[in-house]
Amino acid sequence: MTSYTGASELSVDAPTYVNEFWTAKQRQANSLHEVSYRACFKPQLPRFFIERLTQPGDTVYDPFMGRGTTPLEAALLGRLPVGNDANPLSVAMTHPRLCPPSLAQVEERLREISLDDPADMPDDLLAFYHPDTLRAISSLKKYLLGAQSKSRFDLLDEWLALVALNRLTGHSNGFFSVYTLPPNQAVSARSQRKINEKRNQSPPARDLVKLILKKTRQLLGDVDPRVRATLATVSERALLLTGPAHATPQVKSNSVSLVVTSPPFLNVVQYAADNWLRCWFLGIEAKTVQLTVPHKLDEWQAAMLKVFRELYRVLKPGGHIAFEVGEVHGGRTKLEDTVLPCGVEAGLEPLLVVINDQKFTKTANCWGVDNMGKGTNTNRIVLFQKP
Repeated sequence: MTSYTGASELSVDAPTYVNEFWTAKQRQANSLHEVSYRACFKPQLPRFFIERLTQPGDTVYDPFMGRGTTPLEAALLGRLPVGNDANPLSVAMTHPRLCPPSLAQVEERLREISLDDPADMPDDLLAFYHPDTLRAISSLKKYLLGAQSKSRFDLLDEWLALVALNRLTGHSNGFFSVYTLPPNQAVSARSQRKINEKRNQSPPARDLVKLILKKTRQLLGDVDPRVRATLATVSERALLLTGPAHATPQVKSNSVSLVVTSPPFLNVVQYAADNWLRCWFLGIEAKTVQLTVPHKLDEWQAAMLKVFRELYRVLKPGGHIAFEVGEVHGGRTKLEDTVLPCGVEAGLEPLLVVINDQKFTKTANCWGVDNMGKGTNTNRIVLFQKP
């Protein structure tokens, strides 16, 4: 039993369990999850709680859904997915994977699109792309935005947007760009020019159709008739929102059986800066996206208290919240200490703290970071229940 005293000065007791609960089989998730987004958790995390705390048909909600890991995993398990995020990219990355098309449908749609009719050709983007590649990307952008403006943006168009978003930049020849950072964030054009100079590289021409089809095959790798049938039972009733997590009137009171979520960790991750190129492709002004990234712990706690009060409203009596936080500031700040008093103040009962102590993360390795030093070593989940 550990006692936590947060900024609100409430002292909360909660049993704490430390183990490697869900990362041992981290490569066994459904292929539909293989899209990149900064600071996302692994599908095994929500699956761990969904399987233990809900039944098929129950509603599972993530108010900070990011790339949509929780809603998608809920749908794959026959639960009704509900998700929300302040970033409009989240819906674009989540919804098409709830009702994926066939490879043949994607091939047919691509044949209908001209990739020689660009919307715009920003000079800065030539740091990432060969001129012919940029022309094709901009043409696809023009087609997608035109389909939206004419209200004929269908599920196939959504899928193309999703796949293109995940091929814009990366560090292999499977991406549209020259070698750059991992695909979950885009450096500035100025930084990319420095990378090009350091590596003595220039952007090669890429075949957009070939790369989109290659990624589509990968995403559909585990999508068999059984998976499609399961998704079909819930996808039409899914609810995906764009807005602040503390104000979601579209989610009915006392309707959610389980919340599995991970909020922004103070100002550790700069979501708007990381996603500027994706925003350009979707015609979104990145600076207008209002995200909750407080710089100070007391501000973060105040923001989370508002979220917990809203989660209390939507949660069924007896329902659970698995709230994942991490250690920041080099491990000196463990956010569960701050989260526990927030949940209690909102009327929730703290059940336990689960610390998943993982030994390795791919992202930490990509950055050349010792995961047990500067990397995020653990998933720290505070589990609450609504009385």
